[in-house]
Amino acid sequence: MIYVSSSCVKAAFISESVKILAREGFSNIELSGGTKHYPELEKELLELKEEFGLNYLCHNYFPPPTEAFVLNLASLDKKVAQMSLDHCKRAIELSISLGAEQFAFHAGFLINIPLDQIGKKIKKRELFNREDALHLFHENLQELNSFSGDKVRLYIENNVLSSANFMEFDQTDPFFFTNSANLSEALGNTATGYLLDLAHLRVSCHSLGLNYDEELDHLFDGTDYIHLSGNDGKADLNWALTKESEIYQSLQNRELKGKTITLETYADLKEIRSSYELIENLL
Repeated sequence: MIYVSSSCVKAAFISESVKILAREGFSNIELSGGTKHYPELEKELLELKEEFGLNYLCHNYFPPPTEAFVLNLASLDKKVAQMSLDHCKRAIELSISLGAEQFAFHAGFLINIPLDQIGKKIKKRELFNREDALHLFHENLQELNSFSGDKVRLYIENNVLSSANFMEFDQTDPFFFTNSANLSEALGNTATGYLLDLAHLRVSCHSLGLNYDEELDHLFDGTDYIHLSGNDGKADLNWALTKESEIYQSLQNRELKGKTITLETYADLKEIRSSYELIENLL
């Protein structure tokens, strides 16, 4: 099933984003960050679900919190860690209400990222103790899996390591799960699945000097949930897909049936439709 991320269109409130996509004929919508918190959010989403026959998924920084922060379940800052845990529990509860059976959030990382640096070059700072942060991350995953039970399947998403951030941190990777070698470390013994963002993987491979196709061989068949967009290999740019793009080419001989696929292309509606049709033709 192909979903389109609500972050593909820019609107102040999630109901506006959903209406734009639904009126364009997209009935599978992944609800993501970029909109404001407001009390009627759940009620309006349920009304739109009924009106347009929609399927929803919640993703990472959704629903929007009342206090903005950068979600990090591995943060050794107690406030950030608790806010992250509470947010994910709210997302699980909303997922149940909306009939969404999967919820994915980013793997943890060894720094607190300032709000104004998220998705950009991050100014170098001292890293958390890796062992302590990883232990906390696993504890939080266990708690979320217990909280979710069998109602919502949980996934961690691979982080993106841009060339700029790799250089800024003196060729040290401050993120969990950026490649196949550190997937098992991030998951630990938890029952959590993983979401594979191919655009993130391409950038991380470029930064770390890894072969993208080989990494995809290691990771693709182990998950039923993927994110797709295009980029230049150096940064996560959320371009539309084209037949010539490396990410699209890498899907040509891979089995997509049975996977949940989300397009995260920050483009105009025509380009979103074109990207959608390219993937639809591979199914």
